[in-house]
Amino acid sequence: MSKGKLIVLEAGDGSGKATQTEKLYEHLLRDGRRVHRISFPDYAAESSAPVRMYLRGDFGSRAGDVNAFAASTFYAVDRYASFCRKWRKFYEAGDVILADRYTTSNMVHQAVKLGKGKEREDFLAWLWDFEFVKLGLPVPDMVVFLDMEPEAADRLIAARAGESGREKDIHEKDREYLHLCHAAYLELAEKYRWTRIRCSVEGEPREIGEIHAEVYGAVCGMLGEA
Repeated sequence: MSKGKLIVLEAGDGSGKATQTEKLYEHLLRDGRRVHRISFPDYAAESSAPVRMYLRGDFGSRAGDVNAFAASTFYAVDRYASFCRKWRKFYEAGDVILADRYTTSNMVHQAVKLGKGKEREDFLAWLWDFEFVKLGLPVPDMVVFLDMEPEAADRLIAARAGESGREKDIHEKDREYLHLCHAAYLELAEKYRWTRIRCSVEGEPREIGEIHAEVYGAVCGMLGEA
């Protein structure tokens, strides 16, 4: 039985991942593909409880208060539960799985808590082994990095919080941390050969439709339809 394709849309906060995942999902459905959409953290599931506690500050008011290995474990368990209970059967049946965030988010958001060089490389090796080998989660076939410049993302995060009335989580409250994450995204996108789509120009977001066209084209290329 052939495996499906796991495509991850990855980006920092405020970069339009949910919107682009939705548009890609709808487009692939119109193309007649068997496609399923997942998102992490899976906030509606019991498995995300430690993640929710971490993000609202129960373990410390700053991201760095929880070490990279502990925080990564919270997210990995949530992914494992989602895989086992919600989408493994579709993936194993050969369908396309679209993920809004995945292990790739841990690679960035937790790696920035560590120094560059050997310490960070050791963490990335540990995380890869933990999730893809020990837990048996699928390795993505493609990661699309939506590159929104930090100054543009800052404004979008503020606007989103104002519209929804919800409180920012500990990541969103820390601009310095998010800017470090953006630098790490650029570093890891090159290291792991992620597909990079620029989502802003000189601090201004590009049109949603333009971004989608590039994302769709890149994904079709991977699926053999370019």
